[in-house]
Amino acid sequence: MKITDFLEAAMIIPELKGGENSVVLEEMAKLMASHYQFTDAKRLLEILLARERIGSTAIGEGVAIPHGKVPGVNRVYGAFGRSPKGIDCQAPDRCLTHLFFLLIAPEDSTSDHLKALARVSRLLKDDKLRARLMEGKTREEILNTLKEKDEKL
Repeated sequence: MKITDFLEAAMIIPELKGGENSVVLEEMAKLMASHYQFTDAKRLLEILLARERIGSTAIGEGVAIPHGKVPGVNRVYGAFGRSPKGIDCQAPDRCLTHLFFLLIAPEDSTSDHLKALARVSRLLKDDKLRARLMEGKTREEILNTLKEKDEKL
């Protein structure tokens, strides 16, 4: 599974406006719901916040991978957002989170959901890639940076 299987330029937010995790998730949920229309933003946000209550999806090194399973979705969808200031998401390393990679999967799709989570996690472990993602100016530049690295894995 490649990043471009579930992420397109329209789903990238180069500068998230929210200053806390729930606001960032709302911003990303609104974008995804308006673009794909498989669910409304409010329901998508509820799903994401329910997952966060189980445990923070911040994995450290400035990265969070919020995710959830949504009724009626037929494949994995992704969105990417960047917070230049950083947000306290209760990451295990206690660092601020700057890069958010949202994943939505079908309710009955464990395999594809896990493949997408693994792919994103593997990509974002690279400190040079994270630095390049922080420097990207446009949606297209950020997507191309992810695609370049993804092709090398």
